[in-house]
Amino acid sequence: MTELHLWLRHEVRSTERRTPIVPSDARRLVDGGVTLTVEESPQRIFPIEEYEAAGCRVAPAGSWVSAPQDAVVIGLKELPDGPGELTHRHIFFGHAYKRQPGAEALLRRFAAGGGVLLDLEYLVDDDGRRLAAFGFWAGYLGAALAVLQQRGRLVAPLTPTSKEELDRTLQRADGDEEFTALVIGALGRSGRGARVAFRTAGIEPTCWDLAETRALDRPALLGHDVMVNAVLATTPVPPFLREQDVQEGTDPARRLRTLCDVTCDVGSPLNVLPVYDRTTDWTDPVRRLCKEPPLDLIAIDNLPSLLPQESSTDFSAALVLQLLEFGVGGPWGRCLDRFHQACRELGIAEGEFRHV
Repeated sequence: MTELHLWLRHEVRSTERRTPIVPSDARRLVDGGVTLTVEESPQRIFPIEEYEAAGCRVAPAGSWVSAPQDAVVIGLKELPDGPGELTHRHIFFGHAYKRQPGAEALLRRFAAGGGVLLDLEYLVDDDGRRLAAFGFWAGYLGAALAVLQQRGRLVAPLTPTSKEELDRTLQRADGDEEFTALVIGALGRSGRGARVAFRTAGIEPTCWDLAETRALDRPALLGHDVMVNAVLATTPVPPFLREQDVQEGTDPARRLRTLCDVTCDVGSPLNVLPVYDRTTDWTDPVRRLCKEPPLDLIAIDNLPSLLPQESSTDFSAALVLQLLEFGVGGPWGRCLDRFHQACRELGIAEGEFRHV
């Protein structure tokens, strides 16, 4: 690996408490010859002092815009709206390759500045498997919130917690009614997390994956009380739920009352749940899609941040192995190729990108 300068940025979203690099892994990077600058952040679960103790440099929040040109800026969620020209290499979840809202605008900012996006969703091995992911914890929290909503115990606004505390709230209490649950995408990371959370709550869910969704039994789907969608579609598929399934006055035999969409592909043509047009959030985690019979939606796109220490520690342990091998080939080369492909698909003139 050539000399690498990583710049860990502050997250602009106020509810984002995770980090892609925890202090113990920051020490591994520094000991491996990486220069690591960490921006101050009031909400990051790990205090800046722990990064200083690990040998990191410290910089003010948002100072990545004036970082050295060779620095690789790393984060998790969306960038701020400015600057309009992005000149650095950036590592984060861009959500920009499936024609999501704002995708083209983001890629044009990179094209204008000559920078590149190395999207963490596309950091994969030779067989296309993700090398660092938050999927397990996204599924775990999605199912946990669905359980609490179904039992009438979901309290808003949501606040970060620990797994031990969350698991205590999932325990069945006297008076809790029995209900059925369905996990779609049950064999993936998110599906596995959802299954574990349901079992922690004393519920054995129905588990569907590719075989069951190829010939979808929609009446069986609607016959469950709770559904968690953990499917990450890569090609268009028939929707799991349609407008006619959730309209007012539909067949009262529909038992489905709580729907949690872990994937949150809203706005994308690959969305398998095109029955809602915006996500929910920590302040208002639940939206009623249908009054009679009732159907409540949970669609929060940063669920793992509700367990910031556990989810960050797991993600960082996987990512640091890839950062120690950062270079132009292998998984990072695939990230770069996917970025250029996305620009071409949108008809964006890539111009003279500095980072190749």
